[in-house]
Amino acid sequence: MTTKPVISCRNVWKIFGAHPERYLAQMAEGKSFDQIREDGYIAGVKDVSLDVSKGEMLVIMGLSGSGKSTLVRCFSRLHEITGGSIEVDGQDIMSLTEKELIELRRNKMGMVFQSFGLLPHRTVLENVAFPLEMRGQDKHERRARALEVVKLVGLEGREDYFPRELSGGQQQRVGIARSLAIEPDIWFLDEPFSALDPLIRREMQDEFLRLQALLGKTIVFITHDFDEALRLADRIAIMKDGAVEQCDTPDQIVLRPATEYVRKFTEDIDKARVVHARVLATAETIGEGDPVDAKATVQDLARLLVQDTRDVIPVAKDGTVIGGMNRTEALEILLENG
Repeated sequence: MTTKPVISCRNVWKIFGAHPERYLAQMAEGKSFDQIREDGYIAGVKDVSLDVSKGEMLVIMGLSGSGKSTLVRCFSRLHEITGGSIEVDGQDIMSLTEKELIELRRNKMGMVFQSFGLLPHRTVLENVAFPLEMRGQDKHERRARALEVVKLVGLEGREDYFPRELSGGQQQRVGIARSLAIEPDIWFLDEPFSALDPLIRREMQDEFLRLQALLGKTIVFITHDFDEALRLADRIAIMKDGAVEQCDTPDQIVLRPATEYVRKFTEDIDKARVVHARVLATAETIGEGDPVDAKATVQDLARLLVQDTRDVIPVAKDGTVIGGMNRTEALEILLENG
């Protein structure tokens, strides 16, 4: 039985301009982003359909103005969509009253943005407990929960610090802890690490991966950094001019770009660092000898690929052989970038 997606959007449009609903209803099918702009409108989101599964991390990326932040704001109905439908846990969010929408955001959704948005006159603990205070939760309960998530993000001992006394990375951790305090099922993160120094950014990515492994949230993560997307994503959606050009796993995006734009977007990526053995494994020919781990990248297997003489190398997942990897194909990927 197929599990229903946590977020499901179908043919979603967000058009900015005068009377956008009327314009969309009368608009000729197949109009390009530029043609819509010539009519005096901007297609922030252009006919997008995609699903986000429970526990999945979907990374949305694209250049500035591609529509990635607008799309995520549509998911939480911070933007009213012009056309299409969005469901969260099977519920049409466009049909919710304002009160029901507030309850959905308070109880199911956590949001972290590039700007930390911390309250400067409140301590770390008070900042983290703030959404629980807005929810009307008991003082002792919200303090206990705030202490719990402060420890979770590695800020234990800094509960009484003010934001000005923290580094940029520590401030970002407070923002993450605050969004986690309400125990959201769905977590939206809009370029949360882009303002950080490269070293701190890497540390925050490590921390984020640790938290995700621990908590198993359903996450929509926005970034313009392809390396960050490759490191974090289960799937990547690449946007251009409000539309999703391709939505697939990192392996498939770099191996089989669906459009010329995606190909150019990924052409400088070292495929050997991204492509895993499991993607190259086929059931037709298994091969003989010791298998390699399905999770290993082509780069991880570089020495073996160069020294091995087998045409097909078995690939195993959790100890069970799932197929065979063509060594020549893997070598071509390894040698492609140099």
